[in-house]
Amino acid sequence: MIAPDIRGHGAAADAQPVTLDEVLADVSELAEGEPFVLAGYSMGGRIALHAALALGPDRVRRLVLIGASPGLADESERAARRADDDALAGRLERMTIDEFAAEWSRNPVLAGQPTSVRDAVDADRRRNTPAGLARALRGLGTGVLPPVWDRLGELTMPVTLIVGDRDAKFGAIAERMAPRFGGRCELEVVAGTGHAVHLEAPDATAAILRKAAQR
Repeated sequence: MIAPDIRGHGAAADAQPVTLDEVLADVSELAEGEPFVLAGYSMGGRIALHAALALGPDRVRRLVLIGASPGLADESERAARRADDDALAGRLERMTIDEFAAEWSRNPVLAGQPTSVRDAVDADRRRNTPAGLARALRGLGTGVLPPVWDRLGELTMPVTLIVGDRDAKFGAIAERMAPRFGGRCELEVVAGTGHAVHLEAPDATAAILRKAAQR
């Protein structure tokens, strides 16, 4: 298993430029050799969709998306999100990582996480730098990346969608996505979890990933 930090995050906080093309090149370079299963969570899932489209089924033999979206299809929504993310990036550059971590922990999509998960996520969040996260928002944010709703049918590899049963927003998105893969998609709803399924139910998520990898 290879689990890289995306540019702008963690060990890759200082990697520049932070653009979709550069991140896709990073993925391609890491995954040389045999076809592989590609998995991504949230923003990483959106990037994984772009990677699967770019690399094709000869490289990506199965795609696993956890709490992910193909992006915002409405241009006005995307423009508003770009403006919001740019404003947040500007504030981030004036924050300490502790201030950012405290603010981000109040994001409604993360509500209801068990204390152990919340603490682990908080520790991981503090591996980042404000400058790196600001670059990621401006280069890889939801308002920046083009939506791929209309391209989902191009993906000919099998797809597994994983969502938590308490994650109403991304559960609805997954239900909209699934039919667009032309019968090649499985939707796995994990009981008792919210948006961060892989952290709230790691054993269940690992079992789904293992099943996907063995096919």
